[in-house]
Amino acid sequence: MTQPLSGAPEGYMPGLGNHVATEAVAGALPQGRNSPQKTPFGLYAEQLTGTAFTAPRHANRRSWLYRLRPSANHGAFTPYDGAKLFRTGPFTEQPPTPNRLRWDPLPLPDAPTDWVDGLVTYVGNGDAAATAGIGVHLYAANASMTDRVFYNADGELLIVPQDGALDLFTEMGRIHAAPGEIVVIPRGVRFRVDLPDGSARGYVCENYGEPFRLPDLGPIGANGLANPRDFLTPVAWFEDVDRPVQMIQKFLGGLWSTQLDHSPLDVVAWHGNHAPYKYDLANFNTINTVSFDHPDPSIFTVLTSPSDTPGVANCDFVIFPPRWMVAEDTFRPPWFHRNVMSEFMGLIHGAYDAKEGGGFAPGGASLHNCMSGHGPDQAAYDKAIKADLKPHKIDNTLAFMFESRWVFRPTAWAVETPAMQLDYDDVWTGFEKGKVE
Repeated sequence: MTQPLSGAPEGYMPGLGNHVATEAVAGALPQGRNSPQKTPFGLYAEQLTGTAFTAPRHANRRSWLYRLRPSANHGAFTPYDGAKLFRTGPFTEQPPTPNRLRWDPLPLPDAPTDWVDGLVTYVGNGDAAATAGIGVHLYAANASMTDRVFYNADGELLIVPQDGALDLFTEMGRIHAAPGEIVVIPRGVRFRVDLPDGSARGYVCENYGEPFRLPDLGPIGANGLANPRDFLTPVAWFEDVDRPVQMIQKFLGGLWSTQLDHSPLDVVAWHGNHAPYKYDLANFNTINTVSFDHPDPSIFTVLTSPSDTPGVANCDFVIFPPRWMVAEDTFRPPWFHRNVMSEFMGLIHGAYDAKEGGGFAPGGASLHNCMSGHGPDQAAYDKAIKADLKPHKIDNTLAFMFESRWVFRPTAWAVETPAMQLDYDDVWTGFEKGKVE
């Protein structure tokens, strides 16, 4: 049976790097020894390490788990043939392209499809074996994961629900995530996904590189952007289930499966900082200009995965939330630009202020690679240059971007799917030539 929490209500504690200690049964968490000779209730002590043992203390990620059975208690893995559109780096199916790409929303499947089998890879970069780069996937599912769990040995997963909530049952607790919230599942943590609304669609960033963390604030100072207290880690919870459960893992790009005779979500207590967490994007404290000019999108960074070059990210997770625009004598939408960084964008709800001519819909996506010129479409441009520049609230919208130092390569599916908009370039063809007197 599924065991309820003991001594505390179901809920969350501040996470994202904080050392958390939690137990589902009073007395299950050892005191003073991580691995005592005799653990409470005969539980098995296990350390889950998300960084190298010798990583600096401030960057070290690890947790101690106290579980009903050792996680080593399983048979051999064999290749898993589901999730046929799930890919990993290095991405070699298609050559890199400088073309601007855009896709319609991913449709929900016709046949029963759970979260794992509903993953579809659009683009990616880097190499999972070299622990650099990311994969960008979308999911569309209409069935819960019944008697099966998943974990990823290649990287952590940043999940962005877009349509329909997710109930994530992890080794370390339960997380409910609705559109407008995000969830990060660290490398190696086992979980399953239920669909409380019957179906769900959203985005996933699979991060092969350094774990996501909060960006440094620099001249902003102590307050602004995402605050650590708003990142929530679940309290301990466990299943005591003795029936067949399929366990699927992703390992160096391949999917593998083994059969258990029990649920592996049997951690009764744990402490540490390598743990899943969620964040409500409505809590993001947006910083914006109060004089003139449009700030760079980096000012909207929620989480960053650093690279070996300071200030140049393996991946930045950036959002464009509701906010006030007050800049004077300024073209307020994002201007025309070319970047050394490459950008993959998604839309959770509403309309993006630089794409008002249609085509960029919730659940859709776009790609602008390194030095590919892009910016507002004709409708957004015409509206912006004629606008009465009074204070204006951008509301009822939430877009985001996975921005990376590495060029994105599309998958074969991404360039062949009917969802790709072959006329995307046309949004920039109607501009009149400037008149020089």
